[in-house]
Amino acid sequence: VCSSDLTETTPAADEYRALRVAAGLSPKSAEAALKGLPGTLHGVCVRIDGTLIGMGRIVGDGGLNYEIVDIAVHPDYQRRGIGSRIMEALMHWLRANAPKTAYVSLIADGDASRLYAKFGFEPTAPASIGMWRTKT
Repeated sequence: VCSSDLTETTPAADEYRALRVAAGLSPKSAEAALKGLPGTLHGVCVRIDGTLIGMGRIVGDGGLNYEIVDIAVHPDYQRRGIGSRIMEALMHWLRANAPKTAYVSLIADGDASRLYAKFGFEPTAPASIGMWRTKT
């Protein structure tokens, strides 16, 4: 990895939105980002020369349920261990802060499931099945 800094913080709305799109995640409106990002329980950012190139967040109720979201690494920096560094930092925070009985979930898109499996995440099926929808 190039010289990069991982900090425990939530990205600004504009850089959050830009990195999501660059990393191939769905775009989010400025309104949604400005409203949602302050609700982050824990976030990490990876920067090179001040530019956001990786991020991840934990959201939830702070006791019963936690969800790992917005794991994104800019394509120019993928496959360099940055995603693993982000997950390690998030898991460290969960181990230190979440009750042992907390439910921790995430949605894995494509090959990302291989990364998450390294951290003990397993498919929920057949016991349960993940479902989703947008507001519309």
